[in-house]
Amino acid sequence: MNKIKNIGVLTSGGDAPGMNAAIRAVVRAAIYYDLQVTGILRGYEGLVNGDFIEMDRKSVANIIQRGGTILKTARSDSFRTKEGRQQAYDQLKKNNIDALIVIGGDGTFTGADLFTHEFDYPVIGLPGTIDNDLEGTDFTIGYDTAINTVINAVDKIRDTAESHDRLFIVEVMGRDSGLIALRSGIGVGAEAIMIPEANMGIDGLVTRLETGRKDKASKIIIVAEGDEIGGGFNVGEVLKEKFPAYDIRVSVLGHIQRGGKPSCMDRVLASRLGVVAVEGILAGQTGVMVGQKNKEIVFTPFNHAIKHIDAKEISPAWLKLVEILSL
Repeated sequence: MNKIKNIGVLTSGGDAPGMNAAIRAVVRAAIYYDLQVTGILRGYEGLVNGDFIEMDRKSVANIIQRGGTILKTARSDSFRTKEGRQQAYDQLKKNNIDALIVIGGDGTFTGADLFTHEFDYPVIGLPGTIDNDLEGTDFTIGYDTAINTVINAVDKIRDTAESHDRLFIVEVMGRDSGLIALRSGIGVGAEAIMIPEANMGIDGLVTRLETGRKDKASKIIIVAEGDEIGGGFNVGEVLKEKFPAYDIRVSVLGHIQRGGKPSCMDRVLASRLGVVAVEGILAGQTGVMVGQKNKEIVFTPFNHAIKHIDAKEISPAWLKLVEILSL
């Protein structure tokens, strides 16, 4: 792969804390190996439109601690079409970009998988998503920061819940994956955790509340936005009917989970994977996501990394842990 002289890097899909650390690692690793680096603005949309910038050491100075992504991100309807991907390929060739590193999640890798097969073009992915819903890595870039953001917010909510003897329903992100709700719920000592994978249902929730401690001043229920009942407000409406004596409040944390300074874990993970992505490109790897499993670096084909029906399945042991700790 000694033909590789110029590597392009982009961020796509939802932003995640640690993306800037990953960009920084890619740029510095490329420079270390005497390569040019081209930043692609606004993800695949910028790739289609040729929205490129040259990057150097100065481009990534003082960004490791910043949330969001300096390269911006956007959804791209045009890249979903064969014509759009052809235009993207033409832009890469026109600008003498020999390989591509994409940072994102499920949708990002779906597009990358199509692109690398259609044009036999070298592409490696970095798992940047707060949902932690990709196979081939124990943790995705941004997940650790997101769950710590949830914990910090819910700890503050618990203070006011204790003061007023209230039941708080806290909705967190996770349309298809309940991993943010699961770990943060355990971390804050929630009375119940509702996630798409477990399907507790309203009857199960009612039973949990009826059999739980009656003398506890406050109660916290963590709900993933993709739960079968339909999110925090729907759960709140049902519980108000079932428990009219409860003082019930609903809090939707929303996009604060995407922002903020990345944790040390996310900075280190992003840095390590960014360097390995550049080395992987130079070693001839393509069509793969680089991840970390059991502390070891692994490469997983895009079509295996992309979540399936059983991806990141919640083990019964985790669900039992939640049940035991909620007593």
